[in-house]
Amino acid sequence: MIDRQFRRVEQLRAHEYVAEQIRRQIALRLIRSGEALPPERELAKVFGVGRATVQHALRLLEADRLVETRRGRSGGTFVVGPADDRVDADYLLLDLRRDRERIEEALDYRRIVEPAVAETAAVMRTGQELDAIREASRRAADAEDDTEFMAYDTRFHLVIADASHNRFFYEAIEKLRLVLNGALVVLPESPLWRERSANEHAELLGAIEAQGGEAARKAMLTHLDHTHKSVTALLSALSRRLSP
Repeated sequence: MIDRQFRRVEQLRAHEYVAEQIRRQIALRLIRSGEALPPERELAKVFGVGRATVQHALRLLEADRLVETRRGRSGGTFVVGPADDRVDADYLLLDLRRDRERIEEALDYRRIVEPAVAETAAVMRTGQELDAIREASRRAADAEDDTEFMAYDTRFHLVIADASHNRFFYEAIEKLRLVLNGALVVLPESPLWRERSANEHAELLGAIEAQGGEAARKAMLTHLDHTHKSVTALLSALSRRLSP
């Protein structure tokens, strides 16, 4: 009877671990379409593995059509972008319709967890971590399009989570971004939306600079509430389009 409560443990081999880490960075859009991965030697150093392990990992990603290798002087391993943006967007909208309940649950969970993350980060952050938050905020504010903004917006939220010095907070924010980024990507492009978000980032950054925990909590909640409303409106519109 007791055996039914347990499952066999599947150990990831080193190359699978490397591939999964890169796959996650791509899913989070921290590495954007068309962007080159670091050289194999650098990846091997980062992951603490041999180049053969990195090469094996890259072959897995190539098989999944996530990256491609280009030869020549400007060659390297590049993230593969969609061949047709319109078709890709159509598939993404279908995924959002299918995952609506999960996305709504993620939004509710985010409003509870991420303000606590910001409050903790404001108190615990180091000077180096504060620099990373500032840099992500600046790069998001200077973004020229939504794709670039999304990459640095994701980084902004992740470096704040990292500054909390709590691995469970970081894992929660990473998982939330994996669930929500698809919905955030298809929100209507708007310079005003990016400007509002950048202003909210600045407010949050100011609270973290001052190590004001409660102010950081409130600033994060205000920021999340605007995103919550936008994504909920998007999901409602998709639901109406799906209805006969």
